[in-house]
Amino acid sequence: MTAAEDTTTQRRPGGRAAKVTEAVHAAVLAAVAELGVDKVGIPDISRRAGVRDSSIYRRWGTRENLVLDVMLTASERTLPLPDTGTLHGDLRAFATGLIAYLDTPLGNGLARALAFVTDSDEIVAARNTFWEKRNAHNEVMITRAVARGELPPGTDARLALETLVAPIHFRHFLTRQPMDESFAAELATRVVRALRAQG
Repeated sequence: MTAAEDTTTQRRPGGRAAKVTEAVHAAVLAAVAELGVDKVGIPDISRRAGVRDSSIYRRWGTRENLVLDVMLTASERTLPLPDTGTLHGDLRAFATGLIAYLDTPLGNGLARALAFVTDSDEIVAARNTFWEKRNAHNEVMITRAVARGELPPGTDARLALETLVAPIHFRHFLTRQPMDESFAAELATRVVRALRAQG
C-alpha cells in the first residue's frame, strides 16, 4: 500500500478502512486474551492483522492509543443494561455482570488501560467519550426507578452508579478480595438504602 493509498483509506468511511480497522481490532482483542494487555505490541498486532505497522502508527499514534481505542469500542458491546423491574434487581444484576466482566481478559485489560495508560489528548478524549456514553446508558436504571417511585426526584444518577461500582473496582485493583453474586446483592442493598435515605 502506498502512502497515497493509505491516506485515501483513512479518509474514506467504510470499504478498505473499515476492514483494516476491523482486522486490527480483532488482532488486539486476540492478543489481549492470549498475552494480557501489558504485553500487546504493535509489531505483533501488525502481523496478526496483516496490516503494516506504519499504517497502525499513522492511524492510532501509539500502542496505548490503539489498545484503549479497541477496548473502549469492544466494551460498549458488553454489559447489557438490566431491566428486572426493580432498582435492587437492576443494580444487583449490573454489579454481578461487572464483576464477571472484570474477570475476563477484555474487562481486566480495559480497566487496567483506563487506570494506568499515560494520558494524552487522544486518550483523555477517548476516555471522556466512553464514560459519557456509558453513564448515559447506565443512568437509565436510576431514572426508571425514579419514574416508578422507588427513588425521590432529583436523585443523582451518576453518583448512585459510582457508589455501586467503586467497591468493585477497589477490590479488583487493590485488595483482590473475592467477589460473587452475594457481594453484588449486598452492594445493591446498601446503595438502595442510601439513595432512599436522601428522600
